[in-house]
Amino acid sequence: MPTTEQCKNCEKTFDESFDYCPYCGQETVDNLTFGVLFSNTIENYFSIDARFFRSFGTLMLKPGVLARRFVDGKRLKYLHPAQFYLFISVIFFFIFSFTIRKADTEVSKAIQKGLDQEISLDSIKINADSVEVAAARKALKENQKFIGISDSDLVDLDSVIQSDPEVANLNFGFKAKTVDSLIAAGAPLDQKLTAMGMKEDANAFTRRFYTQLLKFYEKRGGGILQGLYDTIPVAMFLLLPLFALLIKLFYWKRGTFAHHMVFSFYFFTFIFTTFCILILANMIVDVPVGLEVLIFLSFVIYLMLALRNFYKSSWLGAFFKANIISFLYMLFIVPVAAIGIVLVSFMLY
Repeated sequence: MPTTEQCKNCEKTFDESFDYCPYCGQETVDNLTFGVLFSNTIENYFSIDARFFRSFGTLMLKPGVLARRFVDGKRLKYLHPAQFYLFISVIFFFIFSFTIRKADTEVSKAIQKGLDQEISLDSIKINADSVEVAAARKALKENQKFIGISDSDLVDLDSVIQSDPEVANLNFGFKAKTVDSLIAAGAPLDQKLTAMGMKEDANAFTRRFYTQLLKFYEKRGGGILQGLYDTIPVAMFLLLPLFALLIKLFYWKRGTFAHHMVFSFYFFTFIFTTFCILILANMIVDVPVGLEVLIFLSFVIYLMLALRNFYKSSWLGAFFKANIISFLYMLFIVPVAAIGIVLVSFMLY
């Protein structure tokens, strides 16, 4: 009489000769180890197999074809668009982190140096009749034509410098020495914020802004670029549906919004892949600026080819729509998103 095995997952019985449960597919032998745990996680989420290389080649060499095939139902041969996007974006931000770390260090040093200069300048009373101010007046006068300052503007500027020498100073918008003294003395937060210019009846947003400004000042800008970098992945994921919505406006009857999302996932995957290659190339050799500009322009060409292959658009229609979509996206959506990224990263800094 054949012996049976009970599946620990679905609890159904089957012949013990099976290596996998015929009902749910789980292995009959429970070999859960630390290595198996993480290898399964990586395999399940990234699935680096033949599908990846098949998807990668089609994505890079045949714009729009991969999205078209997925929408048409040929899905087992290729990576899921969201899975492909997440995998490539993880690689991109991993590679980009090395560049951003170096840039963050340089920016932090530059900000700290600038703030230290502000503090030293703020502590010195500039004499309006000093040699430096006289030299500045002379330079403005001699280069008046090139700078574009009229005679009346030059007189007004000179009178401002004479009447209020502190205007000639670089400043942070508040008395740095006062704030430094309060910080050194361990003064309460409200007292420091008031010294920075916050009003007593300030709302929650304003109070948060001044609190972050104080934090930025105390840390001398350290890590501000890293905070900006940490916000970008989430912002990019939110920008993707906006791109799909923009395409929907131009191809209203050419598919559902889900179809446009598939197209957008693969298109952004191509952009991230190109950026990965560009960053790695820059680590090896100094890529000329002209070549980088051509690479950025190639995104529009790729979009044009992808629109033609995915939506069966005419060459002329694909050309105009690709340029208009790129123009609108870069003119309206990207700037608003950039402002939002900077604001959110500063408020969460």
